[in-house]
Amino acid sequence: MTEQPTPPSFGSWIGSLWLFTLLRFGMFFALWGLLLLAGLGGLFAALLALVLSVPLSLVLLARPRARVAANLEARVEAQRRARARLDERLDPDATTD
Repeated sequence: MTEQPTPPSFGSWIGSLWLFTLLRFGMFFALWGLLLLAGLGGLFAALLALVLSVPLSLVLLARPRARVAANLEARVEAQRRARARLDERLDPDATTD
């Protein structure tokens, strides 16, 4: 029997999620500020910052996004394993496909 990896703790998982979220907001507000300094109007600058921050975050925030995705995948897999163990305990004669 192989040992199953333990899922990340809730604090680790939520911490990586908050970090990614704060980095996304930070990128948006930095772009918005730069566009305001460049002389664009407030609403237009905000919309342009939103449009620019999406592709930039795909490139610049790839590592934090991958960390969030890996943590989420590990937590989901751990829940599936726990559910399978519970199903096995509740009905050991059931066949699994």
